[in-house]
Amino acid sequence: MAEWLLKPATTDTIRARQDAVTELAPRLDLREDLALLGESARAGVRTETLYAWGERKPLLDRSWFRILAWGLSVLGSTAMLAFLAYLLVYFGKLKLPQTTIDGLQLYFLSLGMIYSAVLWRFKGRTHTIIHELADAAPDLSLIAGVLGRLETERFNSPLLAMLRTQLEVDGQPPSMRIAKLFSLVELVDSRKNMAMVVIRPLLLWDIHLSYAIEEWRRVSGPAMRRWLSAVGEMEALESIAGYYYEHPDDVFPEFLAEQPYFEGKGLGHPLLPDDRMVRNDVYLARDLSVLVVSGSNMSGKSTLLRAIGINTVLAQAGAPVRARYLRLSSLAVGASIRTQDSLQDNTSRFYAEITQLRSILEKADDGMPVIFLIDEVLHGTNSHDRRIGAEAIVRGLVNRGAIGLLTTHDLALAHIAEMLSPRGANVHFEDHLEDGQMHFDYRMYPGVVQKSNALELMRSMGFEV
Repeated sequence: MAEWLLKPATTDTIRARQDAVTELAPRLDLREDLALLGESARAGVRTETLYAWGERKPLLDRSWFRILAWGLSVLGSTAMLAFLAYLLVYFGKLKLPQTTIDGLQLYFLSLGMIYSAVLWRFKGRTHTIIHELADAAPDLSLIAGVLGRLETERFNSPLLAMLRTQLEVDGQPPSMRIAKLFSLVELVDSRKNMAMVVIRPLLLWDIHLSYAIEEWRRVSGPAMRRWLSAVGEMEALESIAGYYYEHPDDVFPEFLAEQPYFEGKGLGHPLLPDDRMVRNDVYLARDLSVLVVSGSNMSGKSTLLRAIGINTVLAQAGAPVRARYLRLSSLAVGASIRTQDSLQDNTSRFYAEITQLRSILEKADDGMPVIFLIDEVLHGTNSHDRRIGAEAIVRGLVNRGAIGLLTTHDLALAHIAEMLSPRGANVHFEDHLEDGQMHFDYRMYPGVVQKSNALELMRSMGFEV
């Protein structure tokens, strides 16, 4: 999910995700089941460890020795019977010719030498194979429930059907594959039984077990990455579907080939409750590339930037957006909001901001059109330098094909829109004082704001100004 939010998808991928989310939204039982199962999985699954285990080069290759090992195990079984007979002779419970007794002793000695050589040769590899499986087993048990739950579903969306297909290996679902692996895990655990500690060397138990583990990993191990990737993608789609189920009035955006383009009708911030959210219309394209947003403190300028940025990110992840209507092209988001100084990094607020602005300019050079969202542009410097610097930054972004908004309290920066006219425009937010209280409607109006509330706010806090 984080990758989807950080990296815009292609238009085809976005449409496929939209179809999948639409199909998943009503499946409340599936979503709740996966939420319960996935809670444990998120807490414990070490995906990179599982990937490495599944894709590791085999330590035991298929060879004729595996057949020979079964033959040796049969000999080991007969050796145990022969040893019992030898004990009965030793305690006088059974009489055998001396030549037979001598033959049994030679048989034990010869077989012991062969077994010692075989066990010594395979000891390092069998130890590694068995202990690696023991380490991976808890993670496998966590994802088994999630995979098993997804296997019971059938989907119509092409993306969901494809993800469902990725859960199979040679036509078998992962639940069957993992069931086989769990039986091997149980055999690994059985090695700790006292009786097995005695007889497992004679049966070459660890060697047979290691061959079986390697065979499972050879066939199903490479699918581990595919399984977990499919589960992760399904979980991301379920997360978006959950949001869509709870906000059915949100809409899926429409994507255009024309670049750059952003047109939102009734755009709102998706984290604000409906009774507090105020919607605004925003249009940006080649013919109107920049909106300079002025207004008083707390009037809604920064919230507008966040609403545009969040909805752009959600749209390109395949999610519905908080708008009545949204059309846009593929856009990279470049934001400079709430920039702060840092004692640890030895940077001032102004230096931190120009560093962020430089990264936005560099992003605009990467090929994909940028939508820039700059809050209180160059707030940390004097008015003269701020005016010249802000003009240069905005001109550089527009020349690179970017579109966007910048907010400011400094009304001298309103000239930036005039300089870029008709590709630039001034808009503003208003407030009014009523019974000593500031009131905001959070609606965007054309033109430059004509008043400030800074002095009223100071007076309301008891300052004599």
